[in-house]
Amino acid sequence: MPYITISTVRGILDAAQKKTLLERVTDLMVEVEGHGSPEFRKNIWVRIEEQEPSHWSLGGMQPTSEIIASTFGAIGADGVRVARPKP
Repeated sequence: MPYITISTVRGILDAAQKKTLLERVTDLMVEVEGHGSPEFRKNIWVRIEEQEPSHWSLGGMQPTSEIIASTFGAIGADGVRVARPKP
């Protein structure tokens, strides 16, 4: 029974992206480890673990909510990405 954990910075993935990621990782595990068996699907656990931006560093720099929103667009309380304003 595989357990897959995907770690990411909170605020990068919206609800639709998370759903797609969970589905596609599951599909990949069915294909690779389950040899295509549909029965194997019910044994796959996939979890997205989100951490606050202050818990991450890339090249010694911590991302801020503002940097994430300006790069990826903000995510509203409903989990849907808000369009970035045009420059």
